[in-house]
Amino acid sequence: MILKENNIEINNSIISGNHMYDFLNRLFPICRSITGDGVRETLKIIQKDIPIKIFEVPSGTKVFDWTVPKEWNIKDAYILDEEGNKIIDFKKNNLHVLGYSVPVDKYLELDELQEHLYSLEQQPDAIPYITSYYRERWGFCISQKQRNQLKKGKYRVYIDSELKDGHLTYGELLIPGETEEEIFLSTYICHPSMANNELSGPVVTTYLAKWIINTSRKYTYRIVFIPETIGSITYLSNNLNIMKKNIIAGFNITCVGDDRTYSYLPSREGNSLADKVALNILSYKHPDFVSYTYLDRGSDERQYCSPGIDLPVASVMRSKYATYPEYHTSLDDLDLVTPSGLFGSYDLLKDCIKLLERNEKYKINCLGEPQLGKYGLYPTISTKETRNNVRDMMNFIAYADGINDLVDISNKIDVPVWQLYSLIEKLKEHGLLSIVEKT
Repeated sequence: MILKENNIEINNSIISGNHMYDFLNRLFPICRSITGDGVRETLKIIQKDIPIKIFEVPSGTKVFDWTVPKEWNIKDAYILDEEGNKIIDFKKNNLHVLGYSVPVDKYLELDELQEHLYSLEQQPDAIPYITSYYRERWGFCISQKQRNQLKKGKYRVYIDSELKDGHLTYGELLIPGETEEEIFLSTYICHPSMANNELSGPVVTTYLAKWIINTSRKYTYRIVFIPETIGSITYLSNNLNIMKKNIIAGFNITCVGDDRTYSYLPSREGNSLADKVALNILSYKHPDFVSYTYLDRGSDERQYCSPGIDLPVASVMRSKYATYPEYHTSLDDLDLVTPSGLFGSYDLLKDCIKLLERNEKYKINCLGEPQLGKYGLYPTISTKETRNNVRDMMNFIAYADGINDLVDISNKIDVPVWQLYSLIEKLKEHGLLSIVEKT
C-alpha cells in the first residue's frame, strides 16, 4: 500500500479524491427514494465497482414494529401556468416533487395550489427536500423567491408517479477475513440529488470497500447500502442474531463530503470499541473536531444502537446532518462537496479500520525492562530524535501489561497509534512482545 497526498495506490491503480468526486457526479442526477428504480439504478452502478449483492424485500413485510411500504416510482412532474410555461420541472431538479407524491393531473387556482407547495422563507433561493412516505398526498417543492412571483390564475399540476406493491431494495457486501468477528459499515441510498447528505456516504463507503478487498485483514467486513431508517430496520430484522454475535465495531457513514470540520457522534452509551477508535484517531489527526452526544442522533445509529439491538456503532462525519445550512435543500449540491473533502473522510475512516485491525492487548515477555541494547533497539548515539523514539518504546513497554489495548496505550502515553505500529513490529521480531489471546 503506497500512500500519497490526496490519493492512494491499490493494485497499481491510483485512487484519488477526484475519482470519488467523479463517481458522486455520476450518481447525482438519479432520483432516489426509500424504494424504487432510483435505488436499483444506484446499486447497479455501485455493483460495477464492488461485488455487492442486491436484495429485495416485498411491500407489506413486517419488520419489527414497521411494515415495508409500497414502492414509489416517478417519471415526470411539472406545473404549467396559464400561458403553458413550465414554472416547475421535475426533470430539471428532482427535489421539486414531494417525495412519494401520488399521481395527479388537474387544474387549480393559485390559492388551491398554495396548499400543495413547500418552500423555506429563511432560505429564499433553496428548494427544500420534503417527503411524505407514510401518508398519501402530493405536492411540489419550490424556492420561496419563485413562490413569491406566482400570479393569480389557473395552473395545471401534473405528477406521473406510481405507488404500488413492490419491494424495498438494498445492497450488501460481505468480505471474509481470518475470523468471523465483523466490522460493520452502513450507508444510505434513499435521497434524491443531494451531494453531502446523500451521496458522500455511499461514495466513500464504496472506495473503502475497494481498499478493504485489496488489503490483508483479520476481520470480516459487513457493508450495507440501504434506505435510511426503514432500510436499517429491515436489514436488522433479517440479520440481527448474527450481527449481535459477530460485530465488534461499526460506523454509520454519512455527510462525509465537504471541507468543513469533522464531527463525531457516539453510540448510545459512548463506550464501544468504535467510539474508542474514532476518538483516538480524531484527537490526533483532527483535534478541532466537533463532538456531539447521542441525544443529537438522527440517522441509522438510532436503529443500530436502540435498546435490545445495542450494536457498537458510532458516526464520524464532516458537517453533521441537520447542522449545516445547505442540509436537505438544493444547496447541498456538487459545489458543496469536494475531492479533498471526500478523500479526507475516506482517509480518516481508513485509519479507524487500520486501528481496529491492529488493536490488541499486548504483553511484554520479560520481567523488568528489557535490555534493548542487546537487541539493537537502543541507539549507540543519543540525539533528540533517538531519545524520543526510545522514550516512546519504553513508555509503550511500561503499559504493555496484557490489560491495556493499543488504543489505551496510545491514549496513556500520548502517542498516535500509527507511530506505534513499527515499534510493535520491532518488539515482536525480537520476541519481546506477545498478543494476549482473547478468551
